Order: sequence, then C-alpha cells, then structure tokens
Amino acid sequence: MATIKLSERAQAIKLLCLDVDGVLTDGSVILGNNGEEFKAFNIKDGFGLRALQKFGLHVAIITGRQSALVQRRADELGIPHVYQGNSDKRGAFAELLKKLKLSAQQVAYVGDDFPDLPLMGQVGLAVAPNDAHNEIKAAAHWTTQNGGGRGAVREVCDLILQAQGHWSALRSEYEK
Repeated sequence: MATIKLSERAQAIKLLCLDVDGVLTDGSVILGNNGEEFKAFNIKDGFGLRALQKFGLHVAIITGRQSALVQRRADELGIPHVYQGNSDKRGAFAELLKKLKLSAQQVAYVGDDFPDLPLMGQVGLAVAPNDAHNEIKAAAHWTTQNGGGRGAVREVCDLILQAQGHWSALRSEYEK
C-alpha cells in the first residue's frame, strides 16, 4: 500500500476538527476560589482558524468536558459546530459528518490524549501537538512543533492553507 504524503492528506481536508484541553489550550484548568474556571487560548491559533473559514473550510470542536468558556471562544471565532460533554467522541463525529455531507477522509483531527484515538484512526489527517501523549503521537500522521495552546493549531491551519493553495492569497491581504 502506498504511503500518502502529508501535503496530499492536507489537500483533501474540508473540515478541521479539534479537541480543546491540550489542543486549543495547554491542558491547564485554573480554578478560582469562587468556583470559576479559566482557560488560556492562543490568538495565533484563532487567526489560523478564521483563515481556514475564510477559504471555505469548516471548523468544529468536539470535547469531553463542558465549559461556557469553550462556547464563548467558539462564538468569537465563528465556529458553529461545537460538541461538548462527549466522553465518547464518535457519536458527535458521525453526526457532524452527516450534517456536513463529508467523509472521514476529508477531515483533519487534532487530539492529544486517549479519548482522541478513535477519531484519529478514522480521519484523513490525524495530528498531535508536540506535547501530546506518546501513544497519540504514534497514532498521528503528523506531530506539530508547538504544543497545545502554544500554536499547534496554527501550524495545522498553515499546513492546510499552503497545501490547498490559499497561502499567497492570505499573505497578500497583509502586504498592501
């Protein structure tokens, strides 16, 4: 069986699907004295996600935890597909594929730990942040240079944008 190149995998992507903790964040959950929860999101990741959407790609979040902060960040970034509280992510993933009329091979998924393994085994491009669990990195088609919440998602966005020929159009917007 021929090995598919990373750029070929990225060319086929129509949907970028993301875990949250350890992917969009560094995995830290900071709890305040009054029960409030805090998460830090990377602005560069956000720029990359907006750029993908600008060029017609879908973005989705599937996470095992439930957090108002995740919904707020998704709203800020214009991400309409948010599935929270899914310890088994396969049901949400199947629903998403049906809704968007996509095959699993048209999806890139970024995950960092064991709950992400089932989806990583199905998608066309499975990605692990650099600081993901070693088992997850072994299951991935590609491991980013940056860790979760530290620009890993932006690396994935850039890879897809470059592979699909959108990079120069994106750059030209800022070179004027």
